[in-house]
Amino acid sequence: MSFIIAVSGKGGVGKTTLAGLLITRLIANQKRPVLAVDADPNTCLDEVLGVSIKSTIGGAREEARELVGKGLSAGVSKQELLEMKIEQSIVEAQDFDLIAMGRPEGPGCYCYANNVLKNALAKLSDQYPYVVLDNEAGLENLSRRIVRKVNLLVMVTDPSKRGLETVKRLHQLAKEMGVQYDRLVIVINRMRVNALSPAAESLQKETGADLVLGLPEDEELAEFAEQGRSLTDISENNAVVKKINGLIKDELAQP
Repeated sequence: MSFIIAVSGKGGVGKTTLAGLLITRLIANQKRPVLAVDADPNTCLDEVLGVSIKSTIGGAREEARELVGKGLSAGVSKQELLEMKIEQSIVEAQDFDLIAMGRPEGPGCYCYANNVLKNALAKLSDQYPYVVLDNEAGLENLSRRIVRKVNLLVMVTDPSKRGLETVKRLHQLAKEMGVQYDRLVIVINRMRVNALSPAAESLQKETGADLVLGLPEDEELAEFAEQGRSLTDISENNAVVKKINGLIKDELAQP
């Protein structure tokens, strides 16, 4: 059975960078292979992992529909063709594979793309001991039951008052939607001071989180983002990397 980590949070707080760090640090800690899932339609997890997505689930669905519509499927059913196209869209790398949802087939409708991703994950996830799901901003993917339950839900925010309030709302929304998880970690990203603020510390009590983890604002990570470099090249001595290593070791040691 796979250990599933889902990363969520509002846009612009470093959610995808954190997902990339979790993936690369799992691998560095011999927790592999990892299935990396980019469930954000904006699709940028590939860049932080140093690979390139050629096709997405949304694109695979369009290709399959077009081939069937033109009578070019050579006796293969639309579902079989779709499954074949999805297999072809998986990016294979050393120690991890990556699959991306991409954009929906029609304006404003993600239902079909979500259902296809759900079915694909149900078949793929058992092949990997670890799965990291980079969600779109908010909890939409989880609320649509792309995965039935996650082992570790990571909610990411910046240290701003607005960011902390957003995490509270996301947590309340998760409860209302019946999002299932074993453990909850709230990550306060890009902190300019070492200690958590009183407001950040209170999050653990207010949300029932198992851990509130502060990550410092980091110059090396900022440079990597500006240059579009892969997080696989990040220094082992990086302060954020050390904290993510500790998080992974502690969480995977939980019963």
